[in-house]
Amino acid sequence: MQRYSRLNNLVGWLVFAVATITYLLTLEPTASFWDCGEFIACSYKLLVPHPPGAPTFLLLGRLFSLLSFGDVTKVSVLVNALSGLSSSFTVLFLFWTITMLAKKLVLGRPGMHDDRPLEPTAGQTLLILGSGAVGALALAFSDSFWFNAVEAEVYAMSSLCTAAVVWLMLKWENRADEYDSDKWLILIAYVMGLSIGVHLLNLLAIPALGLIYYFRRTATPTWMGGFITLVVSSIIVGLILVGIIPGLPSIAGWFEVLFVNSFGLPFNSGLIFFLIIFFGLLWFGFRYSKQRSSRLLNTALLSLVFILIGYSSYLIIPIRSSFLPTINENTPNDVLSFVSYLKREQYGDRPLLYGPQFSAQPYDQKEGAPRYVRGTDKYEIAEHRLETLYRDEDKVLLPRLYSPDPGHIQQYQKWGVNVRQMQDPETGQTSYAKPTMGENLGFLFRYQMGHMFWRYFMWNFVGRDSDVQQAGVMWPNEGSKSGLPERIADSKARNNFFAIPLLLGIVGLFFHARRDGNNALMVGFLFLFTGLAIVIYLNQPPIEPRERDYTFAGATYAFAIWIGLGVLGLAALLRSVLKSDSARGGIAVAIGLVAPALMAAQGWNDHDRSDRYNSVDSAKNLLNSLQPNAILFTNGDNDTFPLWYAQEVEGVRTDVRVAVLSYLNTDWYIDQMKRRSYKSQPLPISMEHSVYQQGTNDYLPYAENPAVKEVDLKQFMQLVEQNSPLLQVQTQSGRPLLSFPTRKFYLPIDTAAVEKMGLVLPERRNQVVSRMEWDMGRGAIEKKNLVILDMLATNNWQRPIYFSSTVNTQDFMNLQPYFQLEGMAYRVLPIKDPNFNPQSNQEGYVAKDLMYNIMMKRFAYRNLDRADIFYDENNLRFPANYRDKFYRLAQSYVDAGDNAKAKEVMDYCFKVMPDKAIPYDYYVPQFVVPLVKVGETQRANEIMDTMTNRAQQALAYYNTAPDGGLFDMEVQLNLLTLQSVYRAAEQIGDRGRATKALNLLQQYYPQGG
Repeated sequence: MQRYSRLNNLVGWLVFAVATITYLLTLEPTASFWDCGEFIACSYKLLVPHPPGAPTFLLLGRLFSLLSFGDVTKVSVLVNALSGLSSSFTVLFLFWTITMLAKKLVLGRPGMHDDRPLEPTAGQTLLILGSGAVGALALAFSDSFWFNAVEAEVYAMSSLCTAAVVWLMLKWENRADEYDSDKWLILIAYVMGLSIGVHLLNLLAIPALGLIYYFRRTATPTWMGGFITLVVSSIIVGLILVGIIPGLPSIAGWFEVLFVNSFGLPFNSGLIFFLIIFFGLLWFGFRYSKQRSSRLLNTALLSLVFILIGYSSYLIIPIRSSFLPTINENTPNDVLSFVSYLKREQYGDRPLLYGPQFSAQPYDQKEGAPRYVRGTDKYEIAEHRLETLYRDEDKVLLPRLYSPDPGHIQQYQKWGVNVRQMQDPETGQTSYAKPTMGENLGFLFRYQMGHMFWRYFMWNFVGRDSDVQQAGVMWPNEGSKSGLPERIADSKARNNFFAIPLLLGIVGLFFHARRDGNNALMVGFLFLFTGLAIVIYLNQPPIEPRERDYTFAGATYAFAIWIGLGVLGLAALLRSVLKSDSARGGIAVAIGLVAPALMAAQGWNDHDRSDRYNSVDSAKNLLNSLQPNAILFTNGDNDTFPLWYAQEVEGVRTDVRVAVLSYLNTDWYIDQMKRRSYKSQPLPISMEHSVYQQGTNDYLPYAENPAVKEVDLKQFMQLVEQNSPLLQVQTQSGRPLLSFPTRKFYLPIDTAAVEKMGLVLPERRNQVVSRMEWDMGRGAIEKKNLVILDMLATNNWQRPIYFSSTVNTQDFMNLQPYFQLEGMAYRVLPIKDPNFNPQSNQEGYVAKDLMYNIMMKRFAYRNLDRADIFYDENNLRFPANYRDKFYRLAQSYVDAGDNAKAKEVMDYCFKVMPDKAIPYDYYVPQFVVPLVKVGETQRANEIMDTMTNRAQQALAYYNTAPDGGLFDMEVQLNLLTLQSVYRAAEQIGDRGRATKALNLLQQYYPQGG
């Protein structure tokens, strides 16, 4: 037995080493897009990220970041390495899990029992360890798992928790007859508790673990017993998800409000009382279990305690929040706000098992539970959460078609939903006919399960046709690139595994089910609960901002078990041909290793991020676009999280205050903006908290007053702060709301003071206005807009105010005539651009010399010229913005008659971002006119021909592809490209190219429109 055990450990660690080397070689050296920048920043300084937080991940990330020894540029790669090592250990635990299951099969002793004393032969050992290596390496090189392994996200560590608890449960199963075997169950409970501080996905392994427990403890298991076990296990999952995670803090919050508000006791007295009661009940439970000699109750209570010990990592959230750190989302610094944080209340909810569909018309609203905030001496009700009421006939079981968003309703039609509009003859209001249950379930099976699960599953084990969002599965017979758009044909993410991993897994599934039904059932439910059950729970809308394959990492892990066991199935098929265990095992393992080898070879170039710096460079470039002490308004996620990383970790431009527009709709974030942050003084917000607290002035509707032609912004803000009756309007509920009486706003400007501040470029002195005038052009002013207006009225141009160029134009509030383009941001100035054209979509006066210095000297474009680096869809968006700004700069020099400077700018643009590395995007045809002006006609023609041919190929493909309707964005971008080529060709008098582009537009626009 010692020999097999040593080999099992040795080969496991060798597989771990292969995975570790792979991930460290392909690791992203900086903060990736999406949540990674936020997680790295929050790990480095133990800040408070978006709900529900990931405290276990943050604590471990903090420990890893200490290995930088003060070199802040190494922090990101170290926290990324945490994900890499988490993934490597997942692969290691998977190896040992497969070998435990395989040993039972190879030795012919399936089921739940202790097989440790049994020693396999040399041939059997080869087969067992080979199956473990094949399955573990297949997971290591699978698309979704590898993606998670090389960036600082929580899904790699979540997979580790799942792999660990399954391995621990199988270790317990081998030791269940020992007197102290329950210690393994308690250890599992502790890992479960820790995993809550990473991600909740790990809890979905509990039903599979419950089956192992049932089959091991029951001499003659039955189907009914298995079913009851699954029900009980599911209830345990629900108790943890609802009863422990938010439940215990919610009860503590109830006691807190009772003791403080009703009994007049000090803050935290209710919390202390709750803790005394709770620990008293635990003590009583342990005492009772000892008196009754109840091992089951004692183990259950110990498991609860160790879950809570693991869960206690969450205490870091309110502790750190109470110190008011620079990133402090939702400010969960007391028990009540902490409960809201845990419940993710800011994100709203979706109907799960029963609720309305998109056609449902609400008939009323009622006040729900109050939301308390901490006041001076008691908790005050900030607002009552409104609950929308729908008629019972508008509700269905499993409501999948629930979203009334017009964009979502349009998308539903692509998935077989017949969206039928109706008009009420009495009111004239438009409504929708109720979808049928068939359409509802059809959307569940076709989109939520088919497109958003099975497609991802096939990506990992069959192949993926590209990195374009909505990309389909690459089947074995689709190797030809004929007729494909370049964007798909040349994508490094175009991987074909020829379905070999899938077939091997299916062989393993059937072999496992036939030879060891109980363990196969356990793996099957692990796959089911971490896959299709999540589909039911998430109830995803018909379109997402990015691919969500990372959600199903647990199902990928479960199927990799069967890929490993597929080697045993191959060996069984070879039994009639080869009698030698060693020969049969060697051939089966060699065939099996083809799967992970193929996955590694196909996936390396698109998972290798080792030289990618685009995300952090884009953040630094945006910050370096700004003048000292600037205020920058951004969107969320990719526009903000890299900025947070750059400031919090590398200390770049901490004088700049980044203000996230979506967060400015919340009172806690406005409070934070009114505090100092590093070198940034508080934002110039004059409103008191009572003016913007949640539930107050969330939006101000437009209520026209013909007597008011225009309004002075400063006077308007004073009326808002006074809650003036002059602005109040009555709502249907009888509650008064503040409104704005006219869309015409103005702000008086002290031109002499502006001149003295040095804000005005010499060439713009005659453009300074004595008052800024603009039309709000909105049906309502949101709280974020109110904050911006307040700053404009209060700031007096003391601090530069910028909008990121990626901000939605609706948030500009029609201030574009007063924008000055500086790098990647628009600065708001009391200077009106005389040439502003609202139809041109080119906001901002180009400050040429300032722009030149920023774009050509300050900005970094590291490795955007390397064709060997894979830049996926997200990484291609920011270079497109660079190109647009380079064009604006070049065109401004052409307009000024400085062709030499214009040529220098364009040459530099195409040098740092050549087509071979960053393919031409729809902004590039804009360069045609200035290129011709500076004598670069050949390059202009090459751009037009290249872009026209690519658009023609792409549109022809999407027009005929069975799933072409899913690629609206790709179609629209190609149509915009043709439109841009047509305009450019017309402007330079190239009738041939203009005609070709126009003909293609006319051919495809009806289908694309």
